[in-house]
Amino acid sequence: MEEQRSDRFAVTVSVGDRAVDVRAVGEVDIATVGTLRAALWSAPARPVLRLHLAGVRLLSAAGVRAVVAAHLRIRAQGGELVLVEPTPTVLRVLRATGLHRVVPITGADPTQAIGGGIAGRQRPEQPGDLPVALVA
Repeated sequence: MEEQRSDRFAVTVSVGDRAVDVRAVGEVDIATVGTLRAALWSAPARPVLRLHLAGVRLLSAAGVRAVVAAHLRIRAQGGELVLVEPTPTVLRVLRATGLHRVVPITGADPTQAIGGGIAGRQRPEQPGDLPVALVA
C-alpha cells in the first residue's frame, strides 16, 4: 500500500490481482489535485480502478478534470474506472457536470440519484461521449 499526504489531502493506493483501489480523503482542488493525479497515473494497469470518494469533502473543477482524464486513460487501456461512495457534496458535482452518466458509481445514497441511475452500475447512452461541459 502506498500513501501520499499533504495538509489537506491524502491518498492511498492498494493493488490487487484484478483491481486497484485508490482512497482519497480531504479536499481535491487546484492545490491538491496533483497528488490525486499522480496516484491515478502511477496505478498499475488492472481491469478495474476503484476511486473511493467517501472521505472527499470537496471536488473542484480541477478534480473533475483529473477524474475525466483518468477515465479516458484507463478506458484506452481496456480497463474501467469506478467511483465508490461519493459524499453528497461530491455526488452533486458529479451530477452537475454529467460525469455520473459517463463513469459508473457504486455505493452512492440512492436518494441522491437522478432518475434512479446512480445506485447501481450504469453506462452512458453512447459509450465514449463525454458531457459537453467536460469536453471544452
